[in-house]
Amino acid sequence: MLVVRLGAMGDVLHALPAVTALRLAHPHWRIDWVIEPKWRPLLATDLADTQPGVVRVDDHVAQRPVVDRIVLAPTKAWGKRPLSRETRIGIGALRAELRAGEYDAVLDLQGAIRSSVLARLAGCRRVIGDAEPWEKPARLLYTERVATVGPHVIERNVELANAVAGDELEPEQPRLPVDEAAELWCDEIDELKIGAAEGRPVVLLHPGGGWGAKRWPADRYGIVAEELARRGALVLVHAGPGDEEVLARIAVATAHGRAGVISGSIAQLVALTRRVALVIGGDTGPVHLACALGKPVVGLYGPTDPKRNGPFGCRSRVLRNAESRTDHTRREQPEAGLLTILPEAVMESVASLFLEEQREAQVEEEWL
Repeated sequence: MLVVRLGAMGDVLHALPAVTALRLAHPHWRIDWVIEPKWRPLLATDLADTQPGVVRVDDHVAQRPVVDRIVLAPTKAWGKRPLSRETRIGIGALRAELRAGEYDAVLDLQGAIRSSVLARLAGCRRVIGDAEPWEKPARLLYTERVATVGPHVIERNVELANAVAGDELEPEQPRLPVDEAAELWCDEIDELKIGAAEGRPVVLLHPGGGWGAKRWPADRYGIVAEELARRGALVLVHAGPGDEEVLARIAVATAHGRAGVISGSIAQLVALTRRVALVIGGDTGPVHLACALGKPVVGLYGPTDPKRNGPFGCRSRVLRNAESRTDHTRREQPEAGLLTILPEAVMESVASLFLEEQREAQVEEEWL
């Protein structure tokens, strides 16, 4: 079967519990995935240059915990030059590769027009998608429409996966590849070294976000960083593309140098997140990554609904003003309700999560 989920980070991670459930329920199936090249490291460690539309089948060079093969589809690049010769050749190569797969079913977990078009390129009789996709016209290209009812997008993805073989699956903890080079990179991070040597927790802050309305003010992250450091934690501030000169710099400056800035590849971010004790951030891919890895999370939500895409499958505390309304308009200024969340509330949530973990560890020790 073929899975279509092109991106972005959080959306790929929200699709993985359903696809992992299919892999565990049907270990002998061949499961392939169409994805944007940028997000390939979430599925495999093999980062060798691969031409769009061509599938690498030499699995011995890569760790691929869930999928058998990966098809790269640079649809965003094609969208910028839709009439170019390069785009036409790329789409033709992709179509040929998908047809060669001879899939029994195609599962569109994106619900967009472009993803449904790619699903149909495979030439498969069964194209499964949500009856109410994110982009309504996409449903016209599905041969099977599933009326999903789960409140969270992960639950809806599992409902779609159930339709492939009539299963009754439950979300499974995602399986992410372990990149040896990224692990070695983590070995050299001072905060992680000190944390391991002194038994101090390392907390990772993500001040970034897809657009301004979702971003809690950077100076408040700085206050949280300073308070965490005062209480003995080691703090890292993750700076994604475009964040380095604004969000991360402001957060570290207000923390009086008590937090370190870190940035890296997707594989390195996966490795780093595996080693931290707790993650704080908004509705953004790296926070969803923490959930996928089972890390405790403090989620700061404003215009997006945590019931649909909040922390799932991990210890978490979600802070959202009751007056906040779901709105995906890409405004630059933080949403008004998000601004009512104060650093004190964040620290209370952090303390609550650490206390909960200590209690569980104590109970486990008593049982042992």
